[in-house]
Amino acid sequence: MTLDHVAIWTTQLEVLKDYYIKYFNGHANQKYINKEKQFESYFLTFDSGSRLEIMQMPGIPENLNDTIGRQNQGIIHLSFGVETMEMVIEKSHELEAAGFKTLRGPRKTGDGYYEVETLDPDNNRIEVSALFVG
Repeated sequence: MTLDHVAIWTTQLEVLKDYYIKYFNGHANQKYINKEKQFESYFLTFDSGSRLEIMQMPGIPENLNDTIGRQNQGIIHLSFGVETMEMVIEKSHELEAAGFKTLRGPRKTGDGYYEVETLDPDNNRIEVSALFVG
């Protein structure tokens, strides 16, 4: 069994689509529009085959979780794997140069990863990680 996709509500569909395409090599399908419900979405497919659905519709309430300062129950981050620690550092620098805040790292974790935590344009937590040897 595989995890087919994860979905995120947003109020800035095109901005989020462009972010995941530019920084994480996502490939978007054609936008789905349901005019009756005023619903719009994209599926973004990544090199691994995993997918992210980003969705927009009027009336969806704002997320009350504090995604930056305090973690709450529920899905807390998306993690993108890269092959080397150097690639984590490169992605960290690229995102910082583009104005995206680093929350933590790059750092070695106790469970064998080298990672950096950052935020997407909607302040969803994003990790970029690689397994490390040593």
